[in-house]
Amino acid sequence: MDLKEIKELISYLESTGFAEVEVEGGEVRVRVVRHSPPPQAQTPAAQAAPAAQGAQPESRGGYEVRIPPPAEPGRVITSPIVGTFYRSPAPDKPPYVEVGSVIKKGQVICIVEAMKLMNEIESELEGRVTSFLVDDGEPVEFGQPLMRVEP
Repeated sequence: MDLKEIKELISYLESTGFAEVEVEGGEVRVRVVRHSPPPQAQTPAAQAAPAAQGAQPESRGGYEVRIPPPAEPGRVITSPIVGTFYRSPAPDKPPYVEVGSVIKKGQVICIVEAMKLMNEIESELEGRVTSFLVDDGEPVEFGQPLMRVEP
């Protein structure tokens, strides 16, 4: 995405009155957010806060353009349902998979509890688990990344 396209997004925000717009194409995702005028007295710590959030913000006349950092290598396995993520079948049992485990398609890799039902989640990918993106017992949303896998 080039500067001209970002300026078009800003013009779109101004013409519609929307507060933000996000555009995704291929591996690029750009989010433009309209801010209200900054307060008169702003501390240096408050000015540095957006930079600490991981994306690369650039402020332009009351607008902030965020271009997220490049994604890590590998593919992610996402949650097919809303619920609570569990790495093992029971608290006293070992996890289905660990970082470094080689998984195959159809293998049970975790559980997502939804409405007191324990739903075994099977892998749709083959490869080696490189990281978990949620903690055991953490609530998850539909489509939320659970773990990263390298082929």
